[in-house]
Amino acid sequence: MAYCTKCNVYHNAGFVSTRLMGTDGVSLEAEKWVAVFKEHGFDSYFFAGELDRPAEVSYIVPEAHFRHPEIKLVYDNVFGFRYRGRYITERIHILKDRLKQHLYDFLKRFNIDLLILQNVLAIPLNIPLGLAITELLCEIDIPAIAHHHDFYWERQRFQVNAVNDYLQMAFPPHLRDMEHVVISSVACNQLGFRTGIAAKIIPNVMDFENPPLQENDSYNDDVRESLGIADDELFILQPTRVVKRKGIEHAIELVSRLEMKAKLVISHASGDEGYQYEQRIREYSKLLNVETIFVSDVIGDHRGRTPGGRKIYTLNDIYPHADLVTYPSNYEGFGNAFLEAVYFKKPIVVNAYSIYAIDIKPKGFSVIELDGYVTEKAVEETRRVLESPDLCHRMVEHNYDIACTFFSYSILKQELSAIIHKTTGCKPPGGVLNLG
Repeated sequence: MAYCTKCNVYHNAGFVSTRLMGTDGVSLEAEKWVAVFKEHGFDSYFFAGELDRPAEVSYIVPEAHFRHPEIKLVYDNVFGFRYRGRYITERIHILKDRLKQHLYDFLKRFNIDLLILQNVLAIPLNIPLGLAITELLCEIDIPAIAHHHDFYWERQRFQVNAVNDYLQMAFPPHLRDMEHVVISSVACNQLGFRTGIAAKIIPNVMDFENPPLQENDSYNDDVRESLGIADDELFILQPTRVVKRKGIEHAIELVSRLEMKAKLVISHASGDEGYQYEQRIREYSKLLNVETIFVSDVIGDHRGRTPGGRKIYTLNDIYPHADLVTYPSNYEGFGNAFLEAVYFKKPIVVNAYSIYAIDIKPKGFSVIELDGYVTEKAVEETRRVLESPDLCHRMVEHNYDIACTFFSYSILKQELSAIIHKTTGCKPPGGVLNLG
């Protein structure tokens, strides 16, 4: 049990989400928050439908996952419709009560005295869980910090719905003892405008104080060969899931118009938004004669082997081999892949999505920029960067220096420490935070 010498008390933080596992943005940022809480004398425990944490700190409830059949049934019957069936309302409340009891058991089992709610009150993939958390916080006196990554009003698929009553109640709730954190100024402004909630902005961060190792080891030195990329071919990496808002058509068009020998590698699978878009990308690649490789089966959270015996690489294994990163998203809550590309010192092609334009671009990054479509200027700039090692080196070093100033772990420690102190009275410790 962690003991805070500053406050002379024990602290236990309970992280709650639908899923805390893998390399999605919510899971990655949650892990960085855990390190900050540890510096403040907190032990962290985890409640979700899917977890990759040790069993002794985990409370897994299958119905907390957005892919659970009963939760998916609710989702499928309330979005895209104006009215919901009475039986859906009844199912929502049955599931809500079940999840709330599990939350009470979680608090009791681990003696939780602070809840950290990771995106579960922002994006309504699991409506019963959001309602359960909101009711629990209205029933007991426990402080909470809600970390919001993306809101339902930012996604087109949630606009037509039959649960506006629940969305207004719990996504997110306006409660007295809850602190709200968002990852961009756009989200902060919209949250205040729509709900009257005041939030703190803490951007996503990476460990820019500690650059990645540049040398390949014996495990990942065969990445290009394993992925089928010849020595004389460009390795162009699209480090995202295959979902519509990622704008992967732009990456395919860019590669086609470069007229250089290259392969486009897409790192992640389609995920929870269906496979129609992936089929569209495969067809578009054939149409433009771009060899696009889908490699989600050999990229994972940890190194290992597939059932067929192929090596499984991490993104840390893949990034050093890329010649260029494409990030032509139409919308992002923030942009973890942007920071990853900067961290691994790779040139970036980025579409000017709103968060980039407002919160990232003004910092002075040097990128190849699209404004909704691929232009000849962007093609020429990309070709020039790829053909000029000196230009590429200056660009990536410049970007790294900027990111170290604005998006490093020290920023997270500073901002989150203030919220922890405000919420619990636990004073920030001295010394340097080590998140390595």
